Amino acid sequence: MGSTDSKLNFRKAVIQLTTKTQPVEATDDAFWDQFWADTTTTVQDVFALVPAAEIRAVREESPSNLATLCYKAVEKLVQGAESGCPTEREKQVILNCTCILSRILPYIFEDQDWRGFFWSTVPGAGRAGLDDDEGARPLAESLLLAIADLLFCPDFTVHSHRRGPDSVENMQSIDSCEYIWEAGVGFAQSPPLNYIHDLNRTELLRLLLTCFSEAMYLPSSTDNTVLNPWVTFFCSTENRHALPLFTSLLNVVCAYDPVGYGIPYNHLLFSDYREQLVEQAVQILIVTLEHDGGVPHRPPSPSSLEEHESAGPENLFVNYLSRIHREEDFDFVLKGLARLLTNPLTQTYLPNSTKKIQFHQELLVLFWKLCDFNKKFLFFVLKSSDVLDILVPILFYLNDARADQSRVGLMHIGVFILLLLSGERNFGVRLNKPYSVHVPMDIPVFTGTHADLLIVVFHKIITTGHQRLQPLFDCLLTIVVNVSPYLKSLSMVAANKLLHLLEAFSTSWFLFSVAQNHHLVFFLLEAFNNIIQYQFDGNCNLVYAIIRKRNVFHQLANLPSDPAAIQKALQRKRKSPDVISRTGSQETVSMEGSHPAVPAEPGTLKTSLVAIPGIEKLTEKSQVSEDGTMVSVPKTGRSQTAQSDQHAVVGTSDTESNSGRDNEVSGRSTDVFYTEAEMERRPLSSASSTSFWAPTPEWALSWKCKLPLQTIMRLLQVLVPQVEKICIDKGLTDESEILKFLQHGTLVGLLPVPHPILIRKYQANAGTAMWFRTYMWGVVYLRNVDPPIWYDTDVRLFEIQKM
Repeated sequence: MGSTDSKLNFRKAVIQLTTKTQPVEATDDAFWDQFWADTTTTVQDVFALVPAAEIRAVREESPSNLATLCYKAVEKLVQGAESGCPTEREKQVILNCTCILSRILPYIFEDQDWRGFFWSTVPGAGRAGLDDDEGARPLAESLLLAIADLLFCPDFTVHSHRRGPDSVENMQSIDSCEYIWEAGVGFAQSPPLNYIHDLNRTELLRLLLTCFSEAMYLPSSTDNTVLNPWVTFFCSTENRHALPLFTSLLNVVCAYDPVGYGIPYNHLLFSDYREQLVEQAVQILIVTLEHDGGVPHRPPSPSSLEEHESAGPENLFVNYLSRIHREEDFDFVLKGLARLLTNPLTQTYLPNSTKKIQFHQELLVLFWKLCDFNKKFLFFVLKSSDVLDILVPILFYLNDARADQSRVGLMHIGVFILLLLSGERNFGVRLNKPYSVHVPMDIPVFTGTHADLLIVVFHKIITTGHQRLQPLFDCLLTIVVNVSPYLKSLSMVAANKLLHLLEAFSTSWFLFSVAQNHHLVFFLLEAFNNIIQYQFDGNCNLVYAIIRKRNVFHQLANLPSDPAAIQKALQRKRKSPDVISRTGSQETVSMEGSHPAVPAEPGTLKTSLVAIPGIEKLTEKSQVSEDGTMVSVPKTGRSQTAQSDQHAVVGTSDTESNSGRDNEVSGRSTDVFYTEAEMERRPLSSASSTSFWAPTPEWALSWKCKLPLQTIMRLLQVLVPQVEKICIDKGLTDESEILKFLQHGTLVGLLPVPHPILIRKYQANAGTAMWFRTYMWGVVYLRNVDPPIWYDTDVRLFEIQKM
């Protein structure tokens, strides 16, 4: 009954606020206390009892009352942070004020005229006992510092270290480094779990995330010097709790084990308050790590922490992340992230008996930030097979999301991470480890390595994914090229998949459809050349597949490029036969327990994304020297692309960057993978580009003469007669005998001089930074639905679309 009365009183207070036309004095405590003093409301109650229309009405018609409500709520938080909330009543006041501010702030941000309100000083609003300068703090700073203090408030959000019942801990002198929430990086003690503390932390972090969300209400911009003032202040030296809070957030995320003791269905029997806290913690981490303080990222200097902190407006969260260096800390973080990313893949005999987390997208962004800001962590990840514990779940998510347009952002972040990893030699070497886990995916059953898994999944994405994935094809094949010099033994399944991609991409109508399509052929040929030149001995399956499909290479070498042939190819486009005609019996069987990838349910919400830059802007070329070090290859202008070393120009763009293209429609057609009947039903994505671009003989010759076919043609010239002879002499019809012959063959001294290995390493740029910001806030928006913090507000960073 008390709870009902409490909600009724709160609702009455809201109605009074919306109906009062005259300003209510800030000193009228009897009126303002109705909102927080005598009520016990959950955040869900506050969202239900304070409708959006009423907040907007107060904002427009009684602005002074809305301003006073915000100021009074912040004042209560500041008072609580000073007193330490010794009584239960004070703790409830803090929670009520936190919920009210979480509800109101998005409506402050959506109105341009109100956005500066929290950064203004309120006359006479200085904290008692502080000098004038300190007293003139903007409301936003007071709010952020109060939240930081309250996140380390004994008996409210952390365990008390009091020695006796009468001793009181002074909030001003408390050393929050002793109150870090969880053992892990830089902290050894694991405090006992307290679900009340977890709930209180979650409410405060939700308010903090809402404060940071002003970025959602500003239009997208590639100007990275424009910083989020809320994040900038919170992650500055002004926040004395920056280090313990960063450590608490990271440790809480990486120590979390959703399975717990492994009792089946335990997640249905008990509420897991730690999961809510972990979700808020990982979202706070990725948002605070989005900016590195507007100054170029510098490697950590050997100077002391104090010296480093006085350097200016540097983002301390980025600073601390970049300076983690102990192997045991890296191990803790990597194993924690791998455990959580692998969780949704877990198979059990009892259906739905283990808890499945939903925040894998945030974890992928956090992993990206760790690799981006801390190169020592990246090298740690790659120095052992532990990187495969990250690779397998990423491939699972990519395969699972390939048909779902609402998860196109997940596809991008997964591919970006693999592109980043593929720029390092160790990643390619690690892929040679046999794949024995067999996570259920709807891909062909195969026996092989993690490299085979990667190729089979990429093939599935390219051939059966939706059209909005077309801008990623360059990235997918760049990853294959980067790892190809290190792949010791591809399976027959993976070899056939690569040859099938070449067969599909080298049809004349596909090559002549769009100006960039030939790049895909260059990438595949470069991958084949790398394997033949550097890993010939173990790759008899690929060599055999190349021999079987030798006509594809001969057709490429003799590709007609006269005007009549080009026109004929384009006319034949819509009558192209199904090029997925030959499927071995083993390829039709998917892994046991797998489910086919399905499109999004109708009505699913998704957020729009900005276009990604072209591959030539996403990567920079590095050449691997004889001692294994990488030497950057200078970018070549268009006039220089006709250089003699045909390998150096592989993938060089013949057109301007495609960064301006929209993600909705790409200029590349993948109808090559569909039957004639299916093609009739699918819109031709290349139609938009052919209306303003037409292939010419000169254009076709400009890249045809650079096709790196010499190595493969020499291989065919040597091996085809030998294979044909052995088949005739011994009457062979069995693949295994031919493979045995190829396995023991050699091409030493017969192939052209090996070309230098060319690696395309990911490089950050303004376009990808903007993409990450849009994607990250889109994920945060869609994941916070209980309560729906930003739902139905005027967000401008992206569009919310229904499938």
